[in-house]
Amino acid sequence: MNSRRKILLLASLSLACASAIAQSWPAQTIKIIVGFPAGGASDVAARIIGQKLAERLGQAVVVENKPGAAGNVGAEAVSKAAPDGYTLLLGTISLSVNPSLYPKLAYDPVKDLVAISMISSTPFVLASNPKSPYVSVASLLQAARSSRNLVDYATAGNGSGSHLFMELFSSTAGVKFNHIPYKGAAPAMNDVLGNQVPVTFDNIITTLPLVQSGKLRALAVSTAQRSKVAPDIPTLAESGVAGFDATAWFGLFAPAGTPRDLVQRLSREVAEAVKDPGVSEKLLKLGAEPVGDSPESFDKFFRAELAKWAKVVRQAGIRLD
Repeated sequence: MNSRRKILLLASLSLACASAIAQSWPAQTIKIIVGFPAGGASDVAARIIGQKLAERLGQAVVVENKPGAAGNVGAEAVSKAAPDGYTLLLGTISLSVNPSLYPKLAYDPVKDLVAISMISSTPFVLASNPKSPYVSVASLLQAARSSRNLVDYATAGNGSGSHLFMELFSSTAGVKFNHIPYKGAAPAMNDVLGNQVPVTFDNIITTLPLVQSGKLRALAVSTAQRSKVAPDIPTLAESGVAGFDATAWFGLFAPAGTPRDLVQRLSREVAEAVKDPGVSEKLLKLGAEPVGDSPESFDKFFRAELAKWAKVVRQAGIRLD
């Protein structure tokens, strides 16, 4: 048998094996790996979607938390798992940022993972303390452009979502702010609530309850469209920062090499799951707007996210503590 025939035979055997896997799936428990501790937003989202997938597939779906290194521990575990549809990753915005922050990752999110479907999209909220003079985006930008002293903003630390979103806002608006990094979201928010630092840019999941209780003033959301969760808050684009569009998100990934038929099946199941009224309601209460899209659409979005945040990290010179 010549080498060309051997290659064709191996290829056909590989396709036959992949088809057999796709046809028999699921025959055992499916595991969703979350790279963050139990109880957080990503963990809650994984359990919401996992429960509905279990109902639809007639097979148990369990969530396993593997926290560490901003989600890298969990992502690496999935990248090395068997590509059989039984080990999935609950990916977040961190997956698109970490390659720029960690120069020696043990996995490549593009080469070692395959996008299945976005579950939900979550805006960030630019917010100020109600006692501060910043009552709108316009007043904040005016202060940033005219004051001798840079306006302070608080974040959960270098490279955190709150830091990256504010750096993107700064570069898009053409102004500079003074970064005050904290060791975690809680101490950062505590000082904004106490007006020691007047401004923050953080996930709507954590900021909206504080806005609704009057403890924070919402200036704008980060997405191109207003949030379904908080439709009264204007977008940054509406507020004079043209072209600004950024979101946090949750989505499912599988190890590279997972049969295409299986990826497509999973994508359809996720899309149907997020359409369920009960699932949609739970995600919206979390502050996350349901999506459910195709592998092709999610992959295109994810690659754009990698490029977007790499540019922000590079231009801002962001380094981890």
